[in-house]
Amino acid sequence: MTALALAFAMLLLVWAGVLLAFAAPLAARWREPVLRQPVLVIESDDWGAGPPAQADALRRLAASLQRVRDGSGRPAVMTLGVVLEVPDGARIAAAGCAEYHALTLVDVRFDAVRAAMTEGIRAGVFAPQLHGQCHYWPPALLAAAQADADVRAWLAAAEPAATEDLPSHLQSRWVDASVLPSRALAAAAIRQAAAAEAAAYRAIFGDTPQVAVATTFVWNDAVEAAWAQAGIEAVITPGRRATCRNARGQPGCVDATMLTGERAPAGPTYLVRDVYFEPALGQPPQRLLEGLQARTRQGRACLVETHRFNFLQAPDASLAALETGLTAALAACPGLRFLSPLELVRAVRERDPAWVESRLRPRFAAWRARLDEIPRFRRTARLSGLALPLAWLGRAA
Repeated sequence: MTALALAFAMLLLVWAGVLLAFAAPLAARWREPVLRQPVLVIESDDWGAGPPAQADALRRLAASLQRVRDGSGRPAVMTLGVVLEVPDGARIAAAGCAEYHALTLVDVRFDAVRAAMTEGIRAGVFAPQLHGQCHYWPPALLAAAQADADVRAWLAAAEPAATEDLPSHLQSRWVDASVLPSRALAAAAIRQAAAAEAAAYRAIFGDTPQVAVATTFVWNDAVEAAWAQAGIEAVITPGRRATCRNARGQPGCVDATMLTGERAPAGPTYLVRDVYFEPALGQPPQRLLEGLQARTRQGRACLVETHRFNFLQAPDASLAALETGLTAALAACPGLRFLSPLELVRAVRERDPAWVESRLRPRFAAWRARLDEIPRFRRTARLSGLALPLAWLGRAA
């Protein structure tokens, strides 16, 4: 009996050690708000200045989204990560690619695109958010064009350019990726650029931007501070912050991880977008549904990333896949609600009881469902036996 008691005491000490070793991520996931009902947001980036074909794609998207409504009667909501300019290829070519000139979203060539955006916003299916003045850092693009003929041709193209055609590393706005590893931008340049793009956004949409998402998810503290000064309340993230492009051109130099509801040092609230649905790449509607179900078990909103190229390169198939996925989500989760990121972040920040759970048992069940994502915790819990009581408690909750 004494031996059994001693063994049990040792086991408890091992479990306590495991919990202590992972105390920080465990506590962070306990503090993270738990939503009372499933929430789905479709997040789509790269819209705005660019190919004129966007106008038709946006109108078709708006019609599709209005056909899918949650239990409150609200239509599905898609964010538009707005890009405010592309290169003015004719003027750049005339200058021998030695000077950068912009073709902004206010240009008459984008009248139909702006009109389609506005119609969708008024219908309640589009929620614009700041993606950037441009999907690159102009001086970096000019520098790269001197050595890369493809970049030079893209920069000087006669028709409004699609930024998806640029090399991936050059699509990062907040670093100088003309060389790899990329170089950091001066804080003063970041502040000036962020203020200018916020003003340009306000001139087009009539309101200060309140939600921002960095191009290619590469940004830093200086960008967040500049966004906060410009009025940004929420920053969309993939759950981590890359601050550079590494020697292979990939996002790197990760200096922070975050959960939904956490605050940036400069003040904005983070939201995490980590479900990916790109129908043009062959990803099926089931992917959207599975992402929603997983996030619902975790008590989280499901923010689904899908890009403009789906609805330009494979419009019919992508629209059908999106509508099928949304319809399946409603069928599987009758309590599903559609929200905009701004509404979500305010509900989370204010702990709105209509949206945020306060009861202990649902919070514990969601917390337990979040634990497997902690690096090395699942394996450690299984090897130590801690997984058994955690699983039992999760089922009991």
